[in-house]
Order: sequence, then structure tokens, then C-alpha cells
Amino acid sequence: MKKSSFIYVTLLLFLASPFLKVHVQAEQEKSSVLEHVNKSVFAVLFFDVAGGTIQIPAYNRDGTPVLDAMGQPEQKTVAIPFLIVVLLFGSILFTCWYRWINIRGFKHAIEVIKGTYDKPGDTGEITHFRALTSALSATVGLGNIAGVAVAIQLGGPGAVFWMWCAALFGMTAKFSSCTLAQMYRKTNADGSISGGPMYYLDIGLKEKGVGWGILGKVLAVMSAFMIMGGAIGGGNMFQSNQVVEAFTSTFSLNEKAPLGIGLTMAILVGAVILGGIKRVGAATSRIVPLMCGLYVLACLFVIFTHLSELPATFGLIFKMAFTNNALYGGVIGVLVWGIKRAAFSNEAGSGSAAIAHAAAKTEEPVREGLVAMIGPFVDTIVVCTMTALVVIITGTWNNPEILAARGNIGVTLTTEAFRSVIDWFPYILTGCIGLFAYSTMISWCYYGERGWIYLFDHFNGAGLKTVIIFRIVFVAFILVGALNPLDDVLDFSDAMILSMAFPNIVGSIILAPKVLEFVKDYWKRYQTAT
Repeated sequence: MKKSSFIYVTLLLFLASPFLKVHVQAEQEKSSVLEHVNKSVFAVLFFDVAGGTIQIPAYNRDGTPVLDAMGQPEQKTVAIPFLIVVLLFGSILFTCWYRWINIRGFKHAIEVIKGTYDKPGDTGEITHFRALTSALSATVGLGNIAGVAVAIQLGGPGAVFWMWCAALFGMTAKFSSCTLAQMYRKTNADGSISGGPMYYLDIGLKEKGVGWGILGKVLAVMSAFMIMGGAIGGGNMFQSNQVVEAFTSTFSLNEKAPLGIGLTMAILVGAVILGGIKRVGAATSRIVPLMCGLYVLACLFVIFTHLSELPATFGLIFKMAFTNNALYGGVIGVLVWGIKRAAFSNEAGSGSAAIAHAAAKTEEPVREGLVAMIGPFVDTIVVCTMTALVVIITGTWNNPEILAARGNIGVTLTTEAFRSVIDWFPYILTGCIGLFAYSTMISWCYYGERGWIYLFDHFNGAGLKTVIIFRIVFVAFILVGALNPLDDVLDFSDAMILSMAFPNIVGSIILAPKVLEFVKDYWKRYQTAT
């Protein structure tokens, strides 16, 4: 980024900051409109496929039944959201369709990530490794710290087992999306790459005929809008809001701190995102290994101090994954919570990571798909498992005093789990939260701007020319998130991120035969060469 642009953005943010809080407070008075939008999205894509037929007795945490006003045991409904079914069905279908490529291609994927097959002259902007870290920086984040704890608190330790299952099959869903992103990516006039669900749904389905082309355009536009909404909300405001909360709480900062923290984050994020995917890839290739390593080391310290309890912890996870514990909604309730939190954590099936992987330097689409599928493994099987073990092995997950507290129970559970071992661990956790949020924001801005470019390219190719507008808006909204609680907006962004899975899974299933042709050809050449 040019020095003049950096100074301009910094000055703009400083001058605008006093007005952002006032503006958002005015908008919150209109929150009922956004609330209706949220309800509409959830009604369409998150409806209960069981129709409310799964009813089980409700119990309190102490094991006593919940009674109604007449003294009769209450029943609670265990819902199975439609979108969760779509995600699970798509992930299992892709795994079988591509002949368990997530297992048989795992070793080869590691070789590719290590740079064994890198060719500087290949089309693209970043290496396989940087494409992976760019994608991981958007998924390895607060969902791994707070989201896992929420899954355990609401679904019990058994939810962790179903998170593992969702990640295993989700690896193939991500493989499918990122292979398609390489197959149907677009090279812009400035040499940059645009790719992702918007492009492969549009271009790929158009190849199948006029009718399919119309469907592809509708699905592509849906994806573009959803990813822009998800970028501004969950990929931006939620991140800055949680960083402010973590730092002010840990370091007991005063009421003026949010503005300073927000401005600092906006400047740091702006310095990277205004440089494009090359700068994003360079930044995340350093940040992601550092933050993952730091967090995993902290988790391992806790685990090793409770090493004798590790077998019992794993036993509890497996036992409660299949135990009909009514407190957590029985087996189905535990399963739904596990899949839901895994989907939020690794975004497998949503197609978001395909945007980063589309920019990788390679002439082999399947090769980049193999790299991409390692993402859910690192995110869920490694990082989420570390959090889960810390929360369970310390007994914090079932601490009645903590569970009785209100507020962000996920962050509370994880923080208290670390604090129970050594009192300065929350400072490490706060540092991790800052790094996680920072890397998530810079990657999600790149995702959102690809949606912007796709939409505005329909207006005389104005996408790339006007993308600076989206970047500046994105940076400004970091302050909005830092200064204000935005529950409705966060609900909206979460809905957008998960809802991306619907057009992506539908389109990917239609294009699966084409991908399989590429898989068979590549695997045959790979086996011949080895």
C-alpha cells in the first residue's frame, strides 16, 4: 500500500470514529427490520426437517425434570435444521463419490504443502502453502476458542466426537469446492485471480446448457451477497468486538480503550488488505503457524498437567456421543450441536476457502483441492480438539458456578479452564484471540471483496475498479464492531456464512461428475510418476 493511501485511511478512520457510535445507535433502533431478515433466512434454510416430532423430557443440570406450571414434566423439541442436513449429506456424498480422497490423498497433500510440486511459472498469485494459510486464517479463530466450548456446554463432551466426524467428511467437501475454484477461476486485467463459488457456479453450470446457466447465475449471486454479508459481520465486526472484550476484561482497561483498540486494529488490517492477496498470503503465512503453535503449546501444557486423566476424558467423549442423555437432547441433539459447531469452525461446504485457494500457483486443480482438504483437519481435528480437551480435562465444562454465569459462556469456559491451571494463562489466551481475530479479518475481507468484484463486474467490468470502496468500508466497520454490541448483525452474518453452503453444495453436486474426471486423470498420472 502506498504511504499516501495509508495516511489517508488512518486519517479517515480517526475523523469518522466519533460518528460511528452515534450512527450505529441510530441503526439499532431499526434493528427490528434486520431481525425480520434473520428470521426469514432461518425460516427458509434452518427449518426443522423433523417438523417438531422429536420430543424428549426436559431436565435441569442437576438431573431433576423440568416441570410446567401444572407440575407436569415438560417436553422439549430437538430440531434438525435443514441446512445441517444439507451439509452432512453433501459431505458424505462427496467423500463416497471421490473414493475417500480425504484418506488416500492425505500423504500426497502434505507433500504438496511442503512445496515439493511448486512451480514458480504456474498461473496464480501465491504458493500452495500460502493459499492454505490464507484459508486457515479465516477459519482458525474465535470459533476454535469459544465455539468448541459452546458445543460442549450445550451438547456435552459427546459433541466433540461428532465434530470430528463432520471434519472428516468436511475435508472432502472442501476438496470439491477448491478443486472447482481452480477449474473455473478468472484472471483479471491486473493479473490478479478471482475465483470461488460465484465463479464456478456461474461458469461451470453455464457449460451444461442455458437452463443450467440460469440456475448457476442465481446460485452465484446468492453466494456473492452472502459472502459479503458474512465478511462484514462474522469476519469483521464480531472479531473486533471480541478482541475489545478480551483485552478490556483481561487488562481491566477503561471505557476509552475500545476506541483505541478499534483504531489500532483498523490501521493494522488496512495496511494488509489494501495490498491484495499477495500481502494477505505473506502475512498469514507467518501469523497462522505462530498463533496455532502458541495456542497448541498452551493447550498441551494444560493437558500434560492432567495427563493421567486423558484416557478418561476421551472415554467420556465417546460415551456421551452415543448416550441418550436428555439434558443435551439425546444422541440427535448432541450430533446436531457437534455438526453445527464444526460447520461454524472450519466452514467446510460453504465454499469460502475456495476463494483463497483459487489464487494458488498451479495448473493442477486437483492438487490444490488436496491442499485445501487439510484445512478442516488442522482446524477441527487439531485446534478444536486441543480446546475441547482443556475444557473437559480440567472439569470446567461441568462447573456449576461457571455455567450459572450469564454472558459469553464459551469464552468464559475456555478462559476459566486455562486459569484453573495457572493464573497467567488468560493473558496467553488474550494474545491468541488478538492474533486469531486479526488473521480472520484480513482473510475475510479478501473473501468479501471477491463477492463485490463478481457482482460489479456485471456493470461494465467495474468490480476491480471499485473494490477499494469495499476495502475502506470493511476497515471502517472494524470500528463499528469495536464500539458497539450488534446482536442482530451478528445473527445476520452467521446466517450468511452458513447459508453459503446451500448454493455451494447444490452446485457442487451438479458439477461432481466433471470433478471426478479430473480426479481420475490426476491420480492416474500421480501414481504413474511415483
